[in-house]
Amino acid sequence: MPHLPIDAVLPDLKYHLNTTDQVVLEAPPGAGKTTGVPLALLDADWLGERKIVMLEPRRLAARAAAERMASVLGEKVGGTVGYRVRLDTCVSKETRIEVVTEGILTRMLQSDPSLDEIGLVIFDEFHERSLDADLALALVLQGRALFREDDPLKLLVMSATLDGEALSQLLDNAPVVRSEGRAFPVAVRYGAVAEGSRLDENSVARTVIEALHDETGSVLVFLPGQREIQRTQTALQPMLDAAPALANVMLVPLYGDLNLAQQRAAIEPAPTDKRKVVLATAIAETSLTIEGVRVVVDAGLSRESVFDPTTGMSRLITRRLSRASSVQRAGRAGRMEPGVCYRLWSETQQAQLAQYTAPEMSQADLSGLVLQLAQWGVNDPAELSWLDLPPNAPYQQAQDLLVELGAIERAPQGIVLTEHGERMASLPTHPRLAHMLVVGSNQGVGRLACDVAALLSERDPMGRDKIDLLDRVAWLRGELRLGKHTEGVRQRIRQQSKQFMRLSGLTKTPSEKALTEAETQRWLGLLIASAYPDRVACRRSAGRESTSGEYRLSNGRAARLPEGCQTQAEWLAIAQAGGRSGHHTDQIYLAAELDPAMFDDQLAALVQQTDVVSWDKNSDRLTAERQHKVGKLVLSRAPLTQIDESLCVEAVLNVVRRRGLTVLPWSDSIRGWRARVQFLHHEFAAKEDNPWPDLSDQALLENLDDWLAPYVGQIRHQSHFANLDLKNILQALLPWPLPQQLDALAPERFQVPSGSRIRIDYDQSPPVLAVRMQEMFGCKDTPAIANGCALKLHLLSPAMRPLQVTQDLAGFWNNSYPEVQKEMKGRYPKHRWPDDPANEQPSQRSIKPKR
Repeated sequence: MPHLPIDAVLPDLKYHLNTTDQVVLEAPPGAGKTTGVPLALLDADWLGERKIVMLEPRRLAARAAAERMASVLGEKVGGTVGYRVRLDTCVSKETRIEVVTEGILTRMLQSDPSLDEIGLVIFDEFHERSLDADLALALVLQGRALFREDDPLKLLVMSATLDGEALSQLLDNAPVVRSEGRAFPVAVRYGAVAEGSRLDENSVARTVIEALHDETGSVLVFLPGQREIQRTQTALQPMLDAAPALANVMLVPLYGDLNLAQQRAAIEPAPTDKRKVVLATAIAETSLTIEGVRVVVDAGLSRESVFDPTTGMSRLITRRLSRASSVQRAGRAGRMEPGVCYRLWSETQQAQLAQYTAPEMSQADLSGLVLQLAQWGVNDPAELSWLDLPPNAPYQQAQDLLVELGAIERAPQGIVLTEHGERMASLPTHPRLAHMLVVGSNQGVGRLACDVAALLSERDPMGRDKIDLLDRVAWLRGELRLGKHTEGVRQRIRQQSKQFMRLSGLTKTPSEKALTEAETQRWLGLLIASAYPDRVACRRSAGRESTSGEYRLSNGRAARLPEGCQTQAEWLAIAQAGGRSGHHTDQIYLAAELDPAMFDDQLAALVQQTDVVSWDKNSDRLTAERQHKVGKLVLSRAPLTQIDESLCVEAVLNVVRRRGLTVLPWSDSIRGWRARVQFLHHEFAAKEDNPWPDLSDQALLENLDDWLAPYVGQIRHQSHFANLDLKNILQALLPWPLPQQLDALAPERFQVPSGSRIRIDYDQSPPVLAVRMQEMFGCKDTPAIANGCALKLHLLSPAMRPLQVTQDLAGFWNNSYPEVQKEMKGRYPKHRWPDDPANEQPSQRSIKPKR
């Protein structure tokens, strides 16, 4: 085996695994940890005859790692080293090292939580933070604590760029072993400023041509997805054909949907005197050595699946990669010799990249994780140890979906896995598809369900302008041809369907009867509606003759057919839809026509009966009807003659909430009374046991159920609000003896020195007493209420206009009054303006008496 940078730290790694049960290994790209470490530990005394299981995030990487280790041992895969990936297993009784993809380890744990036959689990490329890896690590840690106390299972977590200290803390302060440096240096060359997440395939192609002219060796180009690979290939091939000096260059793609032979062709060394340009997705970012590559061209983009909780769908989002990923990608150029990395963005932008890729846990659909935890017996994810705890809102949303699918039930002791859920959890696919497989088996169309589940597990072989799932089934069964380029995909989907049939026990059952096209269409609608009950859709313009492409989904969203796509189907069951964040209308990509008659029998579980009482805006009256609904879609409705009063009350209260308190029969007297109570509420706010209730608009609206609900049960029309005895309703909020105290502390009127009883305005703060100045003569101090709250005096002229606003009457008499007196004597000479008003006799008449 050639010398690798990881060799320098293998003694330390072996020492720590001899003395402890968990170790973190930090090793940069190109260090050789994926193939070097498992082989170095195979003969460890503590391992004995037990196995090493190593997790890889991708099928291609798992197979390549196993093949590389087997070749180092001079063996074929399936001997000492084997692998288990989806649709492909190569192990034997002699296998000691198993390279598996992450979901497989989770299923191994569910079957045997102790993992008795395994001595070491290696989590490779843990920095990718896949959901399966996080879940598997959490389950391994608890399973080890429960079942391997006397003979602990050893763990090795390997990462290229993740913070090893955080991992160490999760693993009980495990030692961290660090491998310094990559195999060979890589020179980095930056490009111009990159704009957003749009890819210029022509710019990528020109950079590849530049690299081929300036550098030797093969070139690895990182692109976000298959579509960009195909477009770049289209742009690049004519440039290669036009350059005689590059006639020896082979152009090959590398992405997950290629068959195994095509993937191997991309990984293997180029023939003698040939160079390769490999156009790859992030599949080539880690764990793979592509022979002969010493140049990397990085477009700087990453495509990630992000769950949108508002739609219940995962969307593929193209975004800037993280700084850690850019280091990983550049490292591919230095695996075999010194290399060069061309980055199609600026050095300034490099410094602005996020440090790490967000863990999948924070942006994924968690329904699969919740189902696995329910099977494990965990109600609260906090019972397990995580690097990042599953976020609560998506976790609860996943639970809601599993309840709707019948996989779990909520019980006083927590969630309980149902028998149906146990069958779902045993199937290695998304819970929606697992539910569909079980439903199909129960309904006698299990083979069709397996075909559909396999189709939905892979990339769609048809264009997005054709949405009918029936066409895909016909293509899969050989009844429709799409071209030779889809043959590999079809073979893989057929293989997946056969695996689903085997796992569902269908290979041991009698063959299903052949279905007509109409029967197949009908069952397809049922299967998709079962798996995606939130995506049952009804055409917005009712009637089968309508050509509207707009549909409303049972989850409340809107969706439209692709441009140019037409269907007469009034109802659809949508398997795939997508759109842009912030948009309320999605586009339908894949669907099956749905027969609404099935809601009466096979799909009856999706239908809820609801009595709906609401307020009709047009007639301003209460309406009541019984609705049969699928989610937010109404199948039928009928008037209700007997109405549950509680529903009427809630509907009326909603009118008040929507329109405000102005719909109630307020009078000046009631408003004044409320203002007095509200004044005392604020006046006594500092008291810990303030007895005076808050009667503000906000408080009353927030507590309608408490004070108004008992009185509105008979309201059926807007005019009926006038019948409410609002004064008594509100006064009931004042317990005894507050009504008596109200008049004492906040009187409606105040008797001034002249004997007049003047109304106090409590709508202002502090309360205002507006009174003619002559009626306050003889009053030396500012009138006060509520145990000392000084009223704000508006001292009025004979024309009832304010001459002075004050809360300090004595100060006014002594200081400001002479100026007022001087002006008023000239303006109102017939009225009294004494020199000493504080000691003057007050009068309700402001004109001087005749002598």
